[in-house]
Amino acid sequence: MGEYSKSLSSYERSLEIRKIALPPNHPDLAISYSNIGLIYDNMGEYSKALSSYERSLEIRKIALPPNHPDLATSYNNIGIMYKNKGEYSKALLSYERSLEIRKIVLPPNHPDLAASYNNIGIVYNSMGEYSKALSLYERSLEIKKIALTENHLDLAPSYNNIGVVYQNMGEYSKALSSYERSLEIKKIALPSNHPVLATSYNNIGMVYDNMGEYSKALSSYERSLEIRKIALPPNHPYLATSYNNISIMYKNKGEYSKALLSYERSLEIRKIVLPPNHPDLAASYNNIGIVYNSMGVYSKSLSSYERSLEIRKIALPPNHPDLATSYNNIGIVYKNMGEYSKALSSYERSLEIRKIVLPPNHPDLAASYNNIGIVYDSMGVYSKSLSSYERSLEIQKIALPPNHPDLAASYNNIGTVHNSMGEYSKALSYYEKDLEISLKALPPNHPSLAASYNNIGAVYDNMEEYSKALSSYERSLEIQKVALPPNHPDLATSYNNIGIVYKNMGEYSQAFRYYKEAEEIWKKSLPSNHPHIALVKSNIEIVKNKM
Repeated sequence: MGEYSKSLSSYERSLEIRKIALPPNHPDLAISYSNIGLIYDNMGEYSKALSSYERSLEIRKIALPPNHPDLATSYNNIGIMYKNKGEYSKALLSYERSLEIRKIVLPPNHPDLAASYNNIGIVYNSMGEYSKALSLYERSLEIKKIALTENHLDLAPSYNNIGVVYQNMGEYSKALSSYERSLEIKKIALPSNHPVLATSYNNIGMVYDNMGEYSKALSSYERSLEIRKIALPPNHPYLATSYNNISIMYKNKGEYSKALLSYERSLEIRKIVLPPNHPDLAASYNNIGIVYNSMGVYSKSLSSYERSLEIRKIALPPNHPDLATSYNNIGIVYKNMGEYSKALSSYERSLEIRKIVLPPNHPDLAASYNNIGIVYDSMGVYSKSLSSYERSLEIQKIALPPNHPDLAASYNNIGTVHNSMGEYSKALSYYEKDLEISLKALPPNHPSLAASYNNIGAVYDNMEEYSKALSSYERSLEIQKVALPPNHPDLATSYNNIGIVYKNMGEYSQAFRYYKEAEEIWKKSLPSNHPHIALVKSNIEIVKNKM
C-alpha cells in the first residue's frame, strides 16, 4: 500500500518479539532483518537497507548450510542495494554469488535461476552493456518458459525487461512488441485494475514517447494512472510516478503549464509518503527544473536542480550516477544563461563521476562529451567543441546499434560546429548523415526529423541557396504541424526561420507574415520576457522598415 513507516513499525515489532523468544542466530531473525531491509529499500534509505540485509546474511551463514537457498536470497538482496547505490561492480559480485549457490542447489531450470540471470541483466543494462543484458534476460526467459506454463505471470517481467533493453538500444518497435507481450500475459493472469497492469501501460507510454508519438504515450500513461487510482491508496508513490510521466508528455508537447501542474502533484504525493531526502523527491525537483528550463525561466530551473542535487548528496554515495545527472542539468541551465565557464565546470564534474562509476564506453559518457562540446561551440572554441563531439561519437559507435537516434544527434552536433566554422559543405554532409539515420530509426513525423530538416535549411541559408533552404524549413514545419500541438514553441522557430529566408530573399511582406506567426505562438507558449519573443519582435521591425 506504500505506507512504509507503518510497515516498518510492524516488522520491527516482530523482530523485537523474535529476539526475546528465539536464540540469537535463529533463521527467523534473518527473515525479520530481510523484511526491514526491503522497507528501507522502498524508502530510498539504501545504507540502512544494506545494513539490514547484511545482518540477515550473517545470521544465515551461521544457522544454515553453506549453499542454502536463503543465502542466495541474501546475496541477491545485497546486490539490489549495491545496484541502487550505483556500485555496479559490487552488485555484480553479490548477484553472481547468489547465482553460484542456486546452480548448486536447484534444478537447472528452476525459476530462481531465472531471477538471478534477470538481476545480473539489470546491472549490465545500468552499465550500458546492452548486448550482455539482453543475453541474460533471454536466458532468464528461456528457463521460465521451460519451468512455467505458457501465460504464467512470471513470464511478464522477462518480456518487460527485454523491452527495456531494446528501448535503450533505440530499437523501439522491438521494445513495443516485448512490452505488449508482457501486457497480454498480465491481462490473462490478473484482474483488470491490478497495479501491475498499470506498470505495463506506463512502459508502453515510454516507448511511444521515444518514438515521438506523444498522444499515444499520453493515452498509455493516463490509462496507467486510472488503474492506479482505483487500485492504490490516494498518496501511493506509484501515483506520483504516473503524474510524473504524464508531465513528461505535456512538456514534450510544449504544454508547460500542464506539465508543471502534474509534476507538482507528483511532488506533493512524494513529500507525504517518502522521507525528506528520498531520491524520488530529487527526481521530482529535477523534472520541475527541466520544465522551467524549457520555459526559459532559468533562475527557477537552477533553484530546482540545486534542490535536487542537495537531496542526492545526502541520499546517495558521492559518485552515484544520479549526482552526475544533477551536475549535467545544472550545466544545461548555465549554458542557456550564457554563463559558459560555470556550465563547463558542471559538465566536467558530471563527466568525472561518470568516468569513475561507468564502463569506458557507456552512453552517458558520450552524453557528457556531447554537452561539453555544446559549451565550447557556444564559446566559439570550435576545435575543442569538435574534439568533444568526436569523442562522444566514438563511444556511441561502440555502445549503440548503427542506426540509434543518439548517433544521429552526434552527427548533427558535428555538423553544427562545421556550420559555425563556415565549412558549409562539411556541415551539410554531417546533417545529411544525421537525417539518413533518423529516417531509418524514427517514425516519419518524429520531431527529431523536423530538427534535421531545420538544420539542413540553416546551412543552405548560409550558403545563400535560398530555395533549398526554404524547401528544408518547410519540410520541417510540415512534420511539426503533424507531430506537435498548434502552439508548440518549435513551430514558432520554424516560422521564424522561414521568415529569415524570405527576408534574405528580399521578400519582406512574406517574411513579415511568418515572423508574425512565430510571435503569436511564442507569446502563447513562453513567458513574456523570453529571449525568443524579443528576437522575433526585432525581426518584425527590421522587415517593417523595408516594406
